[in-house]
Amino acid sequence: MTRAFVTGWPVAHSRSPLIHGHWLSAFGIEGSYEKIAVPPEKAPDFFGALPGSGFAGGNVTVPHKETALRAASRLDATAAAIGAVNTLWLEDGTLCGGNTDAYGFAANLDALLPGWDGAEDVVILGAGGAARAVLHAVLDRSRARVRVINRTVARAEALAEAFGPRVSGHGEGEQRALLRHADLLVNTVSKDMAKAAGDGDALPELDSLPDHAMVSDIVYVPLETPLLRAARLRGLAAADGLGMLLHQAVPGFERWFGVRPEVTAALRDLVVSDIERVP
Repeated sequence: MTRAFVTGWPVAHSRSPLIHGHWLSAFGIEGSYEKIAVPPEKAPDFFGALPGSGFAGGNVTVPHKETALRAASRLDATAAAIGAVNTLWLEDGTLCGGNTDAYGFAANLDALLPGWDGAEDVVILGAGGAARAVLHAVLDRSRARVRVINRTVARAEALAEAFGPRVSGHGEGEQRALLRHADLLVNTVSKDMAKAAGDGDALPELDSLPDHAMVSDIVYVPLETPLLRAARLRGLAAADGLGMLLHQAVPGFERWFGVRPEVTAALRDLVVSDIERVP
């Protein structure tokens, strides 16, 4: 029986077992996908012991993505560019790491915001790990200029420097002016992260966005974030973040279980029901 996992700290909230369990059942595969909570100080030993553990591989969530990057003996190009690993697998006993977050982001927008990759100006809110994955996807799929806005300007500038001349870093004071020219606005900051950074519930004013602008929020709990609600009230095309979670799971399942699954309406409805069930 093929076994896979998701690990993080905490990991109880993860909906990955629901997603992979759905596919295992749909394909009639005898396999398992389980949650394994690993505290940060034990993560290096956990990853080091994976060869010979009986697992085919697994997913990695916060705060272990950079630890997994260091633990993997081989990296795919995307993981190396983003600087984080969210998918692990074994090849001839060698631990390999990849990153499917950028793929998941792009696939979600392909489905919900077709033509997004024709954007010439993209604004990204936040400069953390999720922003790196979004940046990679945007730069790979489009010719856009990307403006990263962050409360701490130095973080935005450092991210821009790491990704090259098409990216620039900015503070929140420039937000309104930059939105006037944005074809695509992407939020990568969760409400909890914003509060931890001292941002409170601050959201950008969307009235300065052009009428053709598209808005994406990678947060999926709640499914309709305040940013998405504001975008839809303005009549702007908008995409929630659930599809990114669903699509990023596809390559890992294929690696571990040998079948490439599809993101279907039935799978989305299953996960939406679980989100709505939890208070």
